[in-house]
Amino acid sequence: MKLYRFLSEDDTSAFCHKVTAALNKGWELHGSPTYSFDASKGVMRCGQAVTKDVPGDYHPDIKLGEQ
Repeated sequence: MKLYRFLSEDDTSAFCHKVTAALNKGWELHGSPTYSFDASKGVMRCGQAVTKDVPGDYHPDIKLGEQ
């Protein structure tokens, strides 16, 4: 089964740490990162999709961040 997550965070080192943690848990980058302005907070936001192949069958109760 292939899992998908979209990671997002303000444009700080926290975003890089979030993506790095996912990569070190076996997730792989999927596509290009995104970068946009969040007018409500007045900050730039980053996003990156990641995927991971795991055994088993999909069900909506899967805790993606724990995989």
